[in-house]
Amino acid sequence: MTDAPFSDGQTAAVRQGGQFLRQAPLVAILALQTICAIYLIRDMVASVFGIYYEPLAWEYTEYLDIGAAVGLIAGIGLGGRMLALSLRAGREAQEKLARAKSAFMDLIDQRFTDWALSPAERDVALFSIKGMSVAEIAALRGTSEGTIKAQAAAVYRKAGVGNRHQLLSLFIEDLFDPAAVPTAARPSCGA
Repeated sequence: MTDAPFSDGQTAAVRQGGQFLRQAPLVAILALQTICAIYLIRDMVASVFGIYYEPLAWEYTEYLDIGAAVGLIAGIGLGGRMLALSLRAGREAQEKLARAKSAFMDLIDQRFTDWALSPAERDVALFSIKGMSVAEIAALRGTSEGTIKAQAAAVYRKAGVGNRHQLLSLFIEDLFDPAAVPTAARPSCGA
């Protein structure tokens, strides 16, 4: 027996249900706008296709026109609300991304400090983490490829890894397991 409150299938169903609830207002807006538009253009479409029908009494037509207008206005209101929510969610996502980038850069800086990397080694390590080749790093730093290879080897030795992939994996591992971050790299609760 598992300690998890839901099985994988149940968790997926709950996630899908939540996703449907988030999309339900958009579906409702689309349906309402579609019904109102069909009602408002029905006479034009009928005359284009030569379809004639007995018109409704003017009272019913007026009620239907009022209902369509109210539906379109409600659709505009709901659409505006969904747009505002979407813009707010976008801003929140940008703020979270900025915080995550800052925290990641703080982690990198802390690791580089722990490894006692020189400024040149820090540059080489950072460019390696970004996925740049030795030739690209050499061109950026204005040095030879041999110098970059020697600095990269020093970085790998100080970090206790064998290559750039293992170096990058140290940081990725920290993203998945914050407990693995060295104590000095973790922010204190009082800060």
